Amino acid sequence: MSEEKLYAVKNDEGQWADPGYTFGSGAWVTPDKAEREEDAKHHGGHVVTFVEEPEKVVLSKEQAKIVEGANKSQFPASYISDHTGSSYCLEKLLMDAYANGYTVAKEKKYNVKVPHTKEVWYYKSSDTDLLTICPADKELRGKFTESEIEHYGLQDCEKEEVTDDAD
Repeated sequence: MSEEKLYAVKNDEGQWADPGYTFGSGAWVTPDKAEREEDAKHHGGHVVTFVEEPEKVVLSKEQAKIVEGANKSQFPASYISDHTGSSYCLEKLLMDAYANGYTVAKEKKYNVKVPHTKEVWYYKSSDTDLLTICPADKELRGKFTESEIEHYGLQDCEKEEVTDDAD
């Protein structure tokens, strides 16, 4: 993130000064705060500082839970530190997420093929039942996360990533 700031002049009606010091919808910004302060003194209005908004950090669901816990904690930095072990990189990532905001990464999903078959795929009929289907339509195949693949013991099966955003 750049630490450089930009400055503009704005009047009390919410209009911005342009290069001709005409107030309207177009802002004239420069990195020279003293110059903008001088402009505001001579032409009216006040100086407004523009700061680049930091990018939000992308976290896993587990990491987001730690940041949510920190938001509820009386001592957020200690909370994050206590939940990251000795990983400085993870601690820094979560501190950045706490300070600048975050988004949760969408978990990849996969169709999982039944081994030693031509076109038979797994699907879930409930949280515990794993069934098979031989569909021509890919939409009927089950969509599994990595943790579900591990839960059902399907790690050695052929899988293909689901690329549609229908979920």
